[in-house]
Amino acid sequence: MSEIAVRQGVTYIDGHRFRAAFIAGAQAIINDRAYLNKINVFPVPDADTGTNLASTVQAVAAELPTDPSLGKVVSDAADAALMGSRGNSGIIFAQFLYGLSKSLKNERLATPAKFVEAARVSVEHVYASLLNPVEGTILTVMRAWSVALEKFSATSNDFQVILHKSLKAAEKALKDTPKQLEVLARAGVVDSGAKGFVDLLQGITEFMRSGNLRDIPVFEKPEESAEIHQFSGDDDIPYRYCTEALITDGQVDFVEVKRKAESFGDSVVVAGSPQRLRLHVHTNDPAELFDWLREKGELASMKAEDMIRQFEVSHKRKYPIALVTDSACDLPQEIIEKYQINVIPFTVNFGENSYLDKVTITPDKFYSMLDGAPVHPSTAQPSPAMVSNLLSFLKTHYDSVMSVHISSQLSGIHNLAVQAVENHEGDDIHVVDSKQLSVSQGLIVYRLAQAIEAGKSITELADLAKSYVEKTRVYVDVATLKFMVRGGRVSPLKGLVAKVLNLKPIISLDKEGKGVAFGKSFSRQGNMEKIKKLVTDFGQEGQVWNYAIVHARALDRAQVYAADIEKVLGKAPAYIQEISPVVGAHNGIGVVGIGIMHE
Repeated sequence: MSEIAVRQGVTYIDGHRFRAAFIAGAQAIINDRAYLNKINVFPVPDADTGTNLASTVQAVAAELPTDPSLGKVVSDAADAALMGSRGNSGIIFAQFLYGLSKSLKNERLATPAKFVEAARVSVEHVYASLLNPVEGTILTVMRAWSVALEKFSATSNDFQVILHKSLKAAEKALKDTPKQLEVLARAGVVDSGAKGFVDLLQGITEFMRSGNLRDIPVFEKPEESAEIHQFSGDDDIPYRYCTEALITDGQVDFVEVKRKAESFGDSVVVAGSPQRLRLHVHTNDPAELFDWLREKGELASMKAEDMIRQFEVSHKRKYPIALVTDSACDLPQEIIEKYQINVIPFTVNFGENSYLDKVTITPDKFYSMLDGAPVHPSTAQPSPAMVSNLLSFLKTHYDSVMSVHISSQLSGIHNLAVQAVENHEGDDIHVVDSKQLSVSQGLIVYRLAQAIEAGKSITELADLAKSYVEKTRVYVDVATLKFMVRGGRVSPLKGLVAKVLNLKPIISLDKEGKGVAFGKSFSRQGNMEKIKKLVTDFGQEGQVWNYAIVHARALDRAQVYAADIEKVLGKAPAYIQEISPVVGAHNGIGVVGIGIMHE
C-alpha cells in the first residue's frame, strides 16, 4: 500500500465516518474481485467469491444513509447485507455486520473500547452462524483481527493506530491460511474469502489514515501464482447448486434450520434473526430445500446457482466468448451443456410461493399445478443484481460476453442486461434483443453458440445476431384461451366468444417483438394446416437453416407437426422441447410452437 500522511488521531467513529470507511473498504474488494475469483478453491472451486463479495458490499454501500448516528448506519448496513449478500463469504460477512448492529444499534458514536467489544461479539455471531466452522478461512482472519484490536486498544486510544496494527495481524493470518487448509496449500493460494476481508480492512484503514475518500489508493494487485492448481473435474464439487433464500415473517429456530439444512448438503451458513433469516447451503435438491423452507416462513431473494457450470467457466471453458440467455429460451439441456450456455432463471409465482424457472420447478410439476390451480400463476423478471452479478462473474473469466434475451416488448430482462453493461463500462459485453421468445429465441441462441464454436469474434457475432433476429419467425398453435383469460392477457369477453365459436388462434410476433394474432380457425386441425402453409411459404422465401418445436403437455401433437413439416422442408426439427413454466404461465396447456430460421 502507498503511504499517506497520517492526520491527527481519531478517537471515535460516528455514522459519517463509518459510512465513508465502509465505502473505501468496499472499493478495495471491488478492485480485487477478478483476483479473488481466480484464487477461489474453497469450499468449492467455483471461482465466484470475488463477484459475490463485490455484490454484497455494493448492496450495502448503496443503502448506507448519510446520518451522524453510528447505530443507524450500522443497522442499515446489516439490513442491506442480509438482503443483498451472496455466497458463503458474503453471508458470513452479513452475519458479521449483524453482530456489529446488535452491539452498536443504540450508539451515536463509538470509542475504540466500544468498537473493539462490538467486533468481538460480531465474530462470536459469525462462528455461531455455521454448523461446522472451518479454520483457514475468513473466520480465522476475522478472529485474528478482533483479537489484535483488543490487544492494541489496551495501549492506544487512536483508531488509526489500532486499525493499522490490527491490519498487520489480519494480513499475517491470511498468509497462514494455506497452513490450515490442505486444499489451499495444494493450489498455492490463500483463502479467497479471507483475502476479501483483508481487502476491506485495507480500504478502511487507509481511509482512517487519510480522512478523504478521494485519497484512497488503488491497491496493487498481488502477484498471481504461476501455478494455481487446476482441478481435474467436477468431482471436487459434491453438490451442484449454491442455494440461498431469505426467510421472513417467520419464527425460525437457528439450530433446527442449520441441522435440517445439512441433510440437504453442506456449507451451511445461517445469518440474521429468527424473524428474518438468510440461509446458504450447497445441495443437489434446491426444489426440496425450498419446499421445506416455505414451512418456516415466506421466502424471498431465492438463488440456486449451478456450481458445476461455474467450475467449467473457471477451469474448463471451451471458448473465449461467454453466451448468456434467460429461461424463456426453451433449449434442450444437452445443447445448453454442450455449448456452456449460461441461463438466467425467471421467477414463477403460485400465490405466495415463488419458484426459479426450470431450477426449483420443472415443466412437469408446473403443468400439474397449473391444471387445477385456483389462482393463476404470475411471472417476474430476475433481480437486477442477479443479471449484473452473472455478467460481472463471466467477464472475469472470458474475453467477452454476449447476452441474448426474450423480446424487450415482453419482458424487462433485456433492459436489466443493458443497465448492467452500463455499470461495467469498458468490459466487452454485448446485449441482444432477440425480439423472440421460447423456441424462436432458442434457435437464435443455438445458432450463435455454433458461431462461437466456429471461432467467430464478438464483433462478428454482434452482426450475426442482428441477421439471425431478422431471419427468425415463430408460430404458436393455441389450444384454448382460458389460460390467457385467467392470466389477464385476453379479456373475459373475447375468451367467451372464442369458446362459443370454438376459435383456435395462431399467435406470432411482429418485427418489434410484440405478440400479434396471426390467424385463427375453428379447429386445431385447421390451425395445423394454416401453420404448415406458413412454414411452406417461409421455406419458399429462402433456404431454411433449421426449425424446432416446443409444446406444453402436447408431445403427440408436436410430433405430428414434426412429421408434417419434415415432409415440407426435407429435414427433421433440431429438437422438440417442453415449454418452460415462465412461458407456459401465459399460454397454457396444449400449446405447440414452431420456430424457424432462414440461412
